[in-house]
Amino acid sequence: MLPFIPLIVLLAAMLPPLAERYDGRNAGAWTTALVTALALAALLFLSPAVFSGGVQRAGWEWLPELGLNLSFRLDGLALLFGLLITGIGLLVILYARYYLSEHDNLGRFYSLLLLFMGAMLGIVLADNLLLLLMFWELTSLGSFLLIGYWHPRADARRGARLALTVTAGGGLALLGGFLLLGHIVGSFELSAVLAAGETVKQHPGYLATLLLILLGVFTKSAQFPLHFWLPQAMAAPTPVSAYLHSATMVKAGVFLLARLFPVLADTDPWFFLVGGVGLLTLLFAAYAALFQHDIKGLLAYSTISHLGLITLLFGLGTPLTAVAGVFHIINHAIFKASLFMAAGIIDHETGCRDMRQLNGLFKFMPQTAVLAILAAAAMAGVPLLNGFLSKEMFFAQTIHSAALGGAGVLLPVLATVAGVFSVAYSARFIHDVFFNGEPINLPRIPHEPPRYLRVPVEILVVVCLLVGIVPAYTVGPMLAVAAVSVVGGPLPPYSLAIWHGFNLPLLMSALALAGGACMYGQRQWLFRLRDRYPLPVGKILFGRSQRAVISATRQITGWLENGSLQCYLAWLLGTAVLAGGWGLASGGKLTGEVPLQPLDGLSLLLALLLAVAALLTVFWQRQRLTALIVLGVVGLVVVLAFVRFSAPDLALTQLTVEVVTTILLLLALRFLPAEAMVESALSRRLRDAGLAIMVGLGVAILAWGVLTRAPHTALVDYLLATSLPGGGGANVVNVILVDFRGFDTLGETTVLAIAALGIVALLAGGLPTPTAPPVAARDADRHPLLLRMGVRPILAVTLLLAAYVFLRGHNLPGGGFVAGLVTALGLVTQYLAGDFRWTAEKLGFDHQRLIAVGLLLIALTGLMSTAFDHPFLTSTFAHLHFPLTGEFEIASAMIFDLGVYLIVVGVVMLILLELGQSETAEGAWNC
Repeated sequence: MLPFIPLIVLLAAMLPPLAERYDGRNAGAWTTALVTALALAALLFLSPAVFSGGVQRAGWEWLPELGLNLSFRLDGLALLFGLLITGIGLLVILYARYYLSEHDNLGRFYSLLLLFMGAMLGIVLADNLLLLLMFWELTSLGSFLLIGYWHPRADARRGARLALTVTAGGGLALLGGFLLLGHIVGSFELSAVLAAGETVKQHPGYLATLLLILLGVFTKSAQFPLHFWLPQAMAAPTPVSAYLHSATMVKAGVFLLARLFPVLADTDPWFFLVGGVGLLTLLFAAYAALFQHDIKGLLAYSTISHLGLITLLFGLGTPLTAVAGVFHIINHAIFKASLFMAAGIIDHETGCRDMRQLNGLFKFMPQTAVLAILAAAAMAGVPLLNGFLSKEMFFAQTIHSAALGGAGVLLPVLATVAGVFSVAYSARFIHDVFFNGEPINLPRIPHEPPRYLRVPVEILVVVCLLVGIVPAYTVGPMLAVAAVSVVGGPLPPYSLAIWHGFNLPLLMSALALAGGACMYGQRQWLFRLRDRYPLPVGKILFGRSQRAVISATRQITGWLENGSLQCYLAWLLGTAVLAGGWGLASGGKLTGEVPLQPLDGLSLLLALLLAVAALLTVFWQRQRLTALIVLGVVGLVVVLAFVRFSAPDLALTQLTVEVVTTILLLLALRFLPAEAMVESALSRRLRDAGLAIMVGLGVAILAWGVLTRAPHTALVDYLLATSLPGGGGANVVNVILVDFRGFDTLGETTVLAIAALGIVALLAGGLPTPTAPPVAARDADRHPLLLRMGVRPILAVTLLLAAYVFLRGHNLPGGGFVAGLVTALGLVTQYLAGDFRWTAEKLGFDHQRLIAVGLLLIALTGLMSTAFDHPFLTSTFAHLHFPLTGEFEIASAMIFDLGVYLIVVGVVMLILLELGQSETAEGAWNC
């Protein structure tokens, strides 16, 4: 059940638009709520085992050789975050139904919300670092789409791009950190990583690993100085802000801190990096929040400040600070979600979020005001509310921290200062919005919202009160089981009582409350100070850096990309030559111990023909048609060479490729001048000649080095020995393509399909129409009727031959790729007879669907193996006996091969349709 929780939520993202189209807006909301409720119920069903101290694990092997598996785990920390993600997600779904207007596409919103929710569940439940990273990047994409939901607005587009740029950049750093961490541990499985804490901390690569991982964490959780994307994300709809910035998006960073706490914590670099950044973020964002005029802007900076508080707690590195950090994660998610929803209600019912205009709303919206005041009081740390308990625990831990030695006294002082600012901006939110006179020029008359728009806020505020009054009975068990997963061992003694007597943490809380109230009362001098000495705006600094990088990139691009294909090839080949030369110069061994066999006369003749044909191609390169014909001769000589060295599969593939590509290139020549313009400068000729000689020598040296080394014989022997018993085929080449190296073939076919579709999209409407030579009316159609009628049965014969080549490919020369090329030859023949479009219409060909179906078949072949607990793309085969034909082999690789066949046919059809689409008024002109 465990792996299906995030996967089903992700797959269900396609349902809300369909449900809304079928039965209106309520259907989309109910569908989304049902999927979320099922995920929540599944977590609750699995929770008893977690509360009893167990860890649930499940999953499948995917790419075990790369360390990437679909493995999931459910421990206390994962359960806590899973409940927050789904529980608050349910409230956001209800809230969004009444918040978004009739003009908003609610189905698309809920679809994106489920996509993001599934990605977050994947992060917290993943038991594989690489799998976690995949979900991590998916949250960046999901947040980009959610923040830019109102895409016609420029600020939404800017905020979405900024969030994606910063978080995706951090994701790249996190990839490097995970790769180093997996290398140190020897596994990417989180279970193994968590058990190897001492090994990681004593490894020389620990600091580099820590820096890269923290860069990913700090970008996602908006830590200083990478915090600036989060305030810009307030352009998103309020339901998005309430979800992303309370329980999900920004919490992914602190989740990873908590998850890797047993592995990376309790070192000096951890303390100074994590604790230092957390302290700076806590103070800076608390100060900046006080001066925001937009309600959501204030809440955004307060979110950054509280994330800094959580980061600081984890940075202190003791078990008690980890417990306090987990406790504040829970409390912050609850009161911050309610505050964002309250801010959304105010915006929804007044049309304004500016606190300089929003005054005296208490008498217009008393119920909403009470809820918002209680939530803001929880954020400020007022007693009998949940925020007070975790903030008092935070104060206590700053007092007991001795890591700074004599300077340790500064930490509780700075923590108290941060608490003062927290109370001050909370007081500003309460006073300026609900009191402070009368509203000023509001777009709408304030009034209470619809009943169900307020229900989620009511539920969250009640939870704030219950946790603040009876914490041991409400949040105590969940906190304990989650903290055990973070600490990685028994928990130290701690108390969740609301009264611990008169002590220093209570004094710090009292000073924060009193000091914050005084600061807000005397805020004018702070505003004047801010106006005189404004803080640097991270967004502006980031924008300047981005523009500088773009400007430098444009200069380099303008220098390199000058429109000359010769220059591009020269850079590519020159780099390859330098890389190979550097490898040899640094001590690389040129030859091995295996002697080369002497060449016979036929082999020498083939090599001579190949060299002569290549020289003639260079000599006649001005005449494009002649050069193309001689180039075809080069290909045919290569075919003969393959035949000579007993490679029938390669020979058959090369032959069909030569015929198809020659005809397709002939079509392309219609759009080019008959003669090529060749640079005659001596420097260019010398450069090209030198590169050609060096590349030729380099390839010869490489081939010589490979052929004279013994290990390749072991690989050959292995493939020959295991092809039939392991892959079910006697044709080793085909078994390699569809079984042993099936993942490579999947990547290659995907690249082929994407490249073909991308080129067609780029050339759409951009190809010039070739000018047809004048013809008489009676010669309008140049294709003889006999030829047009004769090629139709040829197509049937060709397709039959392709089927034969396809079916025999697993044991004899052939296969899906060659069969696709044979089919392509039949289609090319139809084209040459001027009958291709008729054939395409009769057969119902659609190249885009062919390519899509081919990729889908290849992917499904790989996924079917995972359903039987085998690695991705594992193949199987069986022998069936039929009455007339006898024994017949059925292999799962045949489906894979069929996908390759469809992709090849689809790509060739695509090229034919695009290059052969130009027609004259009198008839098709096909040369």
